[in-house]
Amino acid sequence: MGAMIAGMVARTDMATLGPGMGIFNRINGLDGLSAETRAALTVLCGPVGEVWSLSDWAIVFAMWVAMVMAMMVPTAVPVFRAYADLGAERQLRGETIVSPVALALGYLAVWIAFSVVATAAQGLLTQARLLTPAGLPASQVLAATTMIAAGLYQFSPLKWTCLARCRTPRPFFADSWTNRVLGVFRQGIAQGLDCMGCCWALMVVMFAVGVMNVVWIAVLGAIMTIEKLSPSFWVSRVIGLVFIAWGAALLWGSPAGTALEARFF
Repeated sequence: MGAMIAGMVARTDMATLGPGMGIFNRINGLDGLSAETRAALTVLCGPVGEVWSLSDWAIVFAMWVAMVMAMMVPTAVPVFRAYADLGAERQLRGETIVSPVALALGYLAVWIAFSVVATAAQGLLTQARLLTPAGLPASQVLAATTMIAAGLYQFSPLKWTCLARCRTPRPFFADSWTNRVLGVFRQGIAQGLDCMGCCWALMVVMFAVGVMNVVWIAVLGAIMTIEKLSPSFWVSRVIGLVFIAWGAALLWGSPAGTALEARFF
């Protein structure tokens, strides 16, 4: 992702990659130019392809894998710690344990599958011109509805159930402990599915703020980590309210919202 961003900095108005990315314009010298000039340079030199080649698909898939690694692995610390602690206790009793690498591979397999789906979604949305070639939503309505949907999911029972299991994985390992490599790999898949049930909607927010937005990769990664380390569901509720309010503001400020306001007010 660093290589992709570095390749774009010299020739692109980085603000077009989503909220917060404008800070990179201080590197390429575009920060002092007018918005019209930056837009013209981006049209001439920025990403323009709507139909992807095989290499484009591969690069975008690699980008999504990088994103999920950066965002999801830190949130899985409670899972790996619980497995390691139980494993250490059993080793003291003379038992053989499976390396946590098998657990990690199962966990990551779930998110790599998510990356496949996300890559396909980005490609199809780009070809349908619902996303720009730079990975931003082509309309405020798409960004707004994505934000609102992610915010509403924060209040769903499925979210809270998966979040609770992610926060306290020790009982899961205690009840289903195994010394078989395939069994531990399956445990990793089970934990990955719980993690996906907890975090998939927050990952989808990338389609609203720009899929190459490294600023929001860091922000969302921090949000998901805090969610899993916090003992309270109020964190999830506050995050949900923020996204719903943000989405509503975008929707109201969109052409559709302006037309509705003009009609009734």
